[in-house]
Amino acid sequence: MILFSHLLVHFASVLILLSLELHNFSIGESAVTLSITTDREALISFKSQLSNDTLNHLSSWNQNLSPCNWTGVLCDRLGQRVTGLDLSGLGLSGHLSPYIGNLSSLHSLQLQNNQFTGMIPDQIGNLFSLRILNMSSNMLEGKLPSNITHLNELQVLDLSSNRFVSKIPEDISNLEKLEVLKLGRNNFYGAIPASLGNISSLRNISFGTNSLTGWIPSDLGRLHDLIELDLTFNNLNGTVPPVIYNLSSLVNLALASNSLWGEIPKDLSHKFTKLVVFNICFNNFTGGIPGSLHNLTNIQVIRLASNHLEGTVPPGLGNLPFLRMYNIRHNRIVSSGVRGLDFITSLTNSTLLNFLAIDNNMLEGVIPQTIGNLSKNLSILYMGQNHFKGSIPSSIGHLSGLKLLNLSYNSISGEIPHELGQLQELQELSLAGNEISGDIPNSLGNLLKLNHIDLSRNRLMGGIPTSFGNLQNLLCMDLSSNQLNGSIPMEILNLPTLSNFLNLSMNFLSGPIPQIGRLSSVAIIDFSSNQLYGGIPSSLSNCLSLEKLLLARNQLSGPIPKALGDVKGLETLDLSSNQLSGNIPTEIQNLHGLKLLNLSYNDLEGGIPNDGVFQNLSAVHLEGNRNLCLHFYCLPHGNGSINIRLYIIIIGIMVTLILYLTIRILLHIKNKKAKVAAATSEQLKPHASMISYDELRMATEEFSQEKLLGVGSFGSVYKGHLSGGTTVAVKVLDTLRTGSLKSFFAECEALKNSRHRNLVKLITSEIAVVHCDLKPNNILLNEDMTAKVGDFGLARLLIQGSTNLVSINSTHVLAGSLGYIAPEYGWGEKVSSAGDVYSFGIVLLELLSGKSPTDECFTGGLSIRRWVQSASKDKTVQIVDPQLLSPIFHDEPFEGPNAQLNCVHAIVGIALSCTAENPDERIGIRDAVRQLKAVRDSLSKLSAETLTPALETLG
Repeated sequence: MILFSHLLVHFASVLILLSLELHNFSIGESAVTLSITTDREALISFKSQLSNDTLNHLSSWNQNLSPCNWTGVLCDRLGQRVTGLDLSGLGLSGHLSPYIGNLSSLHSLQLQNNQFTGMIPDQIGNLFSLRILNMSSNMLEGKLPSNITHLNELQVLDLSSNRFVSKIPEDISNLEKLEVLKLGRNNFYGAIPASLGNISSLRNISFGTNSLTGWIPSDLGRLHDLIELDLTFNNLNGTVPPVIYNLSSLVNLALASNSLWGEIPKDLSHKFTKLVVFNICFNNFTGGIPGSLHNLTNIQVIRLASNHLEGTVPPGLGNLPFLRMYNIRHNRIVSSGVRGLDFITSLTNSTLLNFLAIDNNMLEGVIPQTIGNLSKNLSILYMGQNHFKGSIPSSIGHLSGLKLLNLSYNSISGEIPHELGQLQELQELSLAGNEISGDIPNSLGNLLKLNHIDLSRNRLMGGIPTSFGNLQNLLCMDLSSNQLNGSIPMEILNLPTLSNFLNLSMNFLSGPIPQIGRLSSVAIIDFSSNQLYGGIPSSLSNCLSLEKLLLARNQLSGPIPKALGDVKGLETLDLSSNQLSGNIPTEIQNLHGLKLLNLSYNDLEGGIPNDGVFQNLSAVHLEGNRNLCLHFYCLPHGNGSINIRLYIIIIGIMVTLILYLTIRILLHIKNKKAKVAAATSEQLKPHASMISYDELRMATEEFSQEKLLGVGSFGSVYKGHLSGGTTVAVKVLDTLRTGSLKSFFAECEALKNSRHRNLVKLITSEIAVVHCDLKPNNILLNEDMTAKVGDFGLARLLIQGSTNLVSINSTHVLAGSLGYIAPEYGWGEKVSSAGDVYSFGIVLLELLSGKSPTDECFTGGLSIRRWVQSASKDKTVQIVDPQLLSPIFHDEPFEGPNAQLNCVHAIVGIALSCTAENPDERIGIRDAVRQLKAVRDSLSKLSAETLTPALETLG
């Protein structure tokens, strides 16, 4: 009986337990259903924020189906929770829904290569299980969510190629499991957090193409598993911490396009045993190329371009079987002795080499025939701007994979080897600026893929090969400044792809200009300074994209074709120094974009049109045409120069009388107004507000170093905030410095009443002002990035002289700062507005190039202006600060036409016009501003995706 009771109790316990298990199962099933439902609702909300025209890829996202069956959705094994969302590359657009934070079991979120906009929602911080977060290659913007550093399980964070404007969070070290951190191609600013060195698991750091500043933290040297460190295209400075060179795990070290300096360690091969990529281009590294670099047998890419490296190319290049790129261009590398170019021969062991750039150094000697033994994969060969001599090795014709060959601006002589015609893949051939003689070989017409040929500035003779008509992919041709003769082949005027320029100027070409065939896309035609005769072909009107037509200094005759009026895009038309006759076609005045018309020194006659470009006298040159009529009186065509002179004298007297009476009337009106204004001037005069020293001290936080804007010759300038909210610049004089008070009074006098959006605002002044010390240190930026010119301590006041504005200062003391001072001041000329224009041009060149005019590279008569001027238009990118062009600039060629780069060309032209040696040849500041505004307007039409922020500020 007792035993039965025990069995009964046990059975009851089993029933209770079974009941509880069933109850728990029911509760669990309900919980699972709730969770998958929550995930479904979160995904539907995510979909609702997308643009309708991109939803076709998500047609399977049907509420009647389980989310586990939807496109891009991954679930756990039991189908109970969504653990992954991969929508990469679907072209989706729209905003990210905050409901994405409800996917609490999500391990992987991959939304890269879409068109998402807006900000990352803060709810992303709720995904505590997230291990992979990839939102690269979108259009996301704003700051990073502050709680993104709470995702403690995160292993991959890739936000590259977006529009984030943010600092890298200092507490990013909270992501202790992070292995990959990619933030490149954004607008991240500020310093690289030293705390990154605490994330021992980091294997990849990619911060390239941002606006990061400061030094590279030495703490990164603790990341012993780091494989990639990419800090290219930033504003980093200082030296590379030595501990970085001790990271033996590194495979890719890319520090290009910063302001780093120092020498490269000589013992790299003992530390970087795994290194594949070594890229330090566009910095300020000095010293020599370390020989140990050539002992890294696994290395594939060596990029040392655009630094200040000196010495010779060390031996050992023959030890690099996997080398693909060797780029030491734009340095100061020399070659010495008869074996100074043996390194070229050594590279024949690198059978994978496809990029070799040694141009713009100080290499000399004869190019060895062994160059033809280089890799058949070699596609890019830059050797220009050195001191090579001798002839072009015929063996270059063996480099069958070559796409670019540049030997320009050396001292190469001899003839062009016909073997170059074997380079069937060649797209760019540049031999300009040498001493090459002989005929142009017909074999060059075999280069069917050629799109750029530049043989200018040589001693080439003979005719232009008719075989050039085979070059059906040609974009530009420059054969100028040679000794070519014969006629212009009709074949080259039938190249439909020729769109950039056709330059045959400064040769001995003769005969008539053939009828233009299919050059409908060409922008520039320059046949000037030849011996061409006959008429100007009316078929030039077929060149619908023509911007410049230059036919000056020939023997052309006959009338100017009326058909030129149909070339609506024409900006420059130079037909000067020919034998043209007849009237000026009135159709020319319909060319509304025409900026320069030069018809001087011809035999033109009749009336001069009144509209269009003819309304701008400075843009039209008609001198040397004796039979042209004046605007309001046509001179007789009879003999007797006395009558002509009489008419001119009479007209001159009439004009003088009219001007005299007009001036007297204007002066009378002005004096009358002045008397009326004087009576009330005291009542209307603004009173200067007085600011106490205590207010200034509080505004500048006790003149703290954090508020220091800069230090000048006579004192320091601090940033301050007055109690009313006004932001001011406070100048503190060093009264112990001789001339400080004089400088202060001069500055006050110069700015008393000057008013301009780009001048710091003071209270009183009235006469024209020359700044005399315009330089970057004297230009401030306010909160909306508007430039404010300050520090008028060296300013001069101008008065109206008999002919122009002159300084009221009688002395000829040099005024300005080294590198920015106008050259005429050194000749004893008085200060003038042209001097400020020169300084402005130098500042513009410094902004574009990133180089100070006092940079140590500008020696031996080379100035920043001459350096920039020496670069031809297609090489402008080599002198422009790469950080201005970071989204579009690469070492590699073949980038194609670029509208942004055209704007850069325009700005370079403006800067050079401002810095002409002769002050009379400089453009006025108003013209400079007008042209810059035109560039700004061009930029505003470009896609926001490709705009460079630094260029935007030029507007």
